[in-house]
Amino acid sequence: MEARLDLFANPVAGKILKHFTAAGKAAAEAGLPESTRELVLLRASQINGCGFCVDMHTKDAAHAGETAQRLHLVAAWREATVFTDAERAALELTEQATRIADAAGGVPDEVWADAAKHFDENQLVALVAAIATINAFNRINVMVQQPAGWYRPGQFA
Repeated sequence: MEARLDLFANPVAGKILKHFTAAGKAAAEAGLPESTRELVLLRASQINGCGFCVDMHTKDAAHAGETAQRLHLVAAWREATVFTDAERAALELTEQATRIADAAGGVPDEVWADAAKHFDENQLVALVAAIATINAFNRINVMVQQPAGWYRPGQFA
């Protein structure tokens, strides 16, 4: 499979995507644990069917020390015993925000309150930004049919 557009070679795409990437780096500096961030990025990508991002964030998480067991269980996090309460709150917020059109009124108050119990304001901003940014990246990659499997950790650093 070949992508409909080569986003990595197009100068306009490069200008746009560098802002998305900068937002992700700023969010990383807010104190949200990297493991939580990668789990969130992976879960949203799974929901959105973005093979490129599933590949990328699985590899990035593993490269950062995440265990294979936890990565394999992200899609079934509710049934798994390997996630902390904070990670569960982040994953629930991710699912609700990614599927925002499915629920009248958006993210339920109890989901937000649970996340707010585990993360300070800066971490919540980082979590919201990570969820919003990965959803944008997922949609871009799905639209252009970005193929999965070729990414290597650190490739876009």
